[in-house]
Amino acid sequence: MKTKYLLSVIAIVAITKTTYAQYAQDALRFSTFQPGSTSRIKALGNAGTAVGGDLSSIGNNPAGLGFFTHSELSITPEFNASKTNATYFGQSTQATQNQLNLNNASVVFYSRLNNNNADKTKGWLSLNFGVGYNRTNNYYQNTSYSGHNPNTSISNYYAEQANAYGINDPGSLASWAYDQNLIDAYANGTGSIYKSNALAGVNQVKNSYTTGGQSEIDLSMGANYSNKLYLGLGIGITDIRYNTTSAFTETGTASVLENNVAVNRQYTSVYSQDQQTRGNGFNARFGLIYKPVEVVRLGVTFTTPTWYNIDDNYNEALATKLSSGSNGASANNYPFSYNLRTPLKVAGGASVFLGTIGFITGDVEYEDYSSMNLDYDGSGPDNNDIKRLYKSVVNAHVGAEIKADQLYIRGGYGVQGNPLAQYGGNINTVSGGLGYRFGAYYVDATYTHVSGNSTQFPYELATATNYGAEVKNTYNNVFLTLGMRF
Repeated sequence: MKTKYLLSVIAIVAITKTTYAQYAQDALRFSTFQPGSTSRIKALGNAGTAVGGDLSSIGNNPAGLGFFTHSELSITPEFNASKTNATYFGQSTQATQNQLNLNNASVVFYSRLNNNNADKTKGWLSLNFGVGYNRTNNYYQNTSYSGHNPNTSISNYYAEQANAYGINDPGSLASWAYDQNLIDAYANGTGSIYKSNALAGVNQVKNSYTTGGQSEIDLSMGANYSNKLYLGLGIGITDIRYNTTSAFTETGTASVLENNVAVNRQYTSVYSQDQQTRGNGFNARFGLIYKPVEVVRLGVTFTTPTWYNIDDNYNEALATKLSSGSNGASANNYPFSYNLRTPLKVAGGASVFLGTIGFITGDVEYEDYSSMNLDYDGSGPDNNDIKRLYKSVVNAHVGAEIKADQLYIRGGYGVQGNPLAQYGGNINTVSGGLGYRFGAYYVDATYTHVSGNSTQFPYELATATNYGAEVKNTYNNVFLTLGMRF
């Protein structure tokens, strides 16, 4: 009996979560992380591949550690203010979320190599080691949208589930919907088919609350050869904490059978989902920076996929009230574990230094999100979803720094490509900041404005696409770096 129950639970997870492309969505969510960095690199639009000499090199291009001639440490807290504007069937709503986090904490140790050459600028000059903590993704967000949907009901989704998998499993969402009079079996000439009981025109509200983030501990080293070639190697130990709670409420009129007679009843139905995800993994990166001439730096970084072990605890519940006084409620919990491989990343960049005035820098990154891979028994359909839903992207970042004595003025712009084969759009980042150096100490402050658009569907239907919410996400973030050389 116990073995049968466990197999049933696994089947339910596959039915419930695959229908929402849940694991495919999570694969994307946990693969779109960015290197954490200091305020200086944030201000440059995250264009740090070819800059070097910044503590961000520990988690970005480790070859940049070869530029250090002193040991150095810094800490970078951040303040994040997120805002979500959503439009659903002509009705607009807004939700906000604010929080304070630690974005980066890093230290590099300078180690000069023995150099017996008469020319102390030739040969291997230094081998420096760095350790850093980076917050690579932030999940804090509230999303809300509501409207009058004249086209579909979430009961249409329940009916599709019933037609695909039946209603015999008492723990399935389709079975709950049938028991709560949201769907019924209707004769179609050759048998029966499940259909929604909801009459056209329903009011719908979706609220979700998400917390958590991804972080990484980086261990890196970078070497300097003749102040011309810089090589670096690093490994990252990664962590995922993701929590989300959502509720989809629908009110309307349903035609239900009472004593074998169809009667119209008002109903309120709430479908709720709750997910807690924990994971850890690792990756490695190799970097190179070369100076063909003194004022030009060319950088390349290769980052392996991140291999994750993930534990997921997913809960869902359905509760319905009818105006006749009939109530129903059901809930289930699905713990699950799986492995995830994220895409590899290749980045290239260039920096041009303008004497003592400052520099301009830019880089591009390539990632193929269709190469993500999930590994668990029965993961084939989700991996097919990944190949169907996602694509490769090119991300671009540009920035500039101007030096005015001890004051530094910075600005940047970044574009994160849209990994979705349909819907969505690019994520754009505008940044600016100031830095001040005094002796062995420095302070850098940066403001970034991040914006992006997406289409969110509260449920998935095979025969309709006109029920999505247009969502615009904006983040206004402030970063402050405090650092010192020693």
